[in-house]
Amino acid sequence: MLAYAIRRILLMIPTLFAIIVVNFFIVQAAPGGPVEQMIAQLKGRGDVTARISTSGGEFAQGGNATSTAQTRGARGIDPELLARLNRLYGFDKPAAERFWIMIKNYLRFDFGTSFYSDRPVIQLVADKLPVSISLGLWTTLLTYLISIPLGIRKAVRDGSNFDVWTSAVVIVGYAIPGFMFAILLIVLFAGGSYFQWFPLRGLISDDWSRLDLVHKILDYFWHITLPIAALVISGFASLTMLTKNSFLEEINKQYVVTARAKGLTEHRVLYGHVFRNAMLLVIAGFPAAFIGILFTGALLVEVIFSLDGLGLLGFQAALGRDYPIMFATLYIYTLIGLVLTLVRDLVYMFVDPRIDFATRSA
Repeated sequence: MLAYAIRRILLMIPTLFAIIVVNFFIVQAAPGGPVEQMIAQLKGRGDVTARISTSGGEFAQGGNATSTAQTRGARGIDPELLARLNRLYGFDKPAAERFWIMIKNYLRFDFGTSFYSDRPVIQLVADKLPVSISLGLWTTLLTYLISIPLGIRKAVRDGSNFDVWTSAVVIVGYAIPGFMFAILLIVLFAGGSYFQWFPLRGLISDDWSRLDLVHKILDYFWHITLPIAALVISGFASLTMLTKNSFLEEINKQYVVTARAKGLTEHRVLYGHVFRNAMLLVIAGFPAAFIGILFTGALLVEVIFSLDGLGLLGFQAALGRDYPIMFATLYIYTLIGLVLTLVRDLVYMFVDPRIDFATRSA
């Protein structure tokens, strides 16, 4: 297992490199960019020259490879000012040179400085990451804790009244997106129209630093209750049905009939034989589920509850063409996804020792 894990970790390096290469050169073909946006501001107000002269270092990050002087928006702009803009954002260098500088910096987890906030990207990511990790971990944990027992119960009692009524709840959860549940929870419980039991925004209270440890923990859970509830309600449906269908498929197989014929109890058959095989498909979806919740699923919920997380940061960076933040968030999410994929395979082997990826790789 150790040799397999080491090989997988080594394979992460070319995989991560290839993903960054593809995304870097896709960005080169995308219209617009920080220089073009600065030109638009220049045409709208007269303080851009001061902005350029007061901004610190240069940024050797990805950008649009098209020469700024050739763009339609650059017409009528002083060429010297255009050169200063390109130098400010690091676009005075060829795209290949910018790419290699970026790769060398990323190996040291040096993501440069944001184009617009003039703050180190690693500092921005560190500020936003706790919010996204909180949403992703708690939502994934609660979703699995609810969906797996519920799916097993539905499979065991397939066709019963319990299965029918819970299926109705699952259909509602599947049909309504998380942000709609978030709005409903705000209306009901956050002072919208009825009760004001939970705060409307933020991850912690303003006086959180002055609270003792117990009250800090309570304040934290008080703030994340509604966002987590919105994400769990909308996310448990598909996993519940996946669990149910996996167990139904295994329950109808011959080895289960044989185990029952040998006189094994239903609990032993279900959790000693069926569980190990049925859970493989559920475990396989964990990395994608976590990344989906962390980035796409929590994005609108972060906006609705004013939770300043990493998903919102990456979305705003994409809209504003803040390339250092765009590539940094991509790098971090890709790295997390690759690590979780390795964890998934290791859990595979733990759940079912018959699976040996190391032997197959050899």
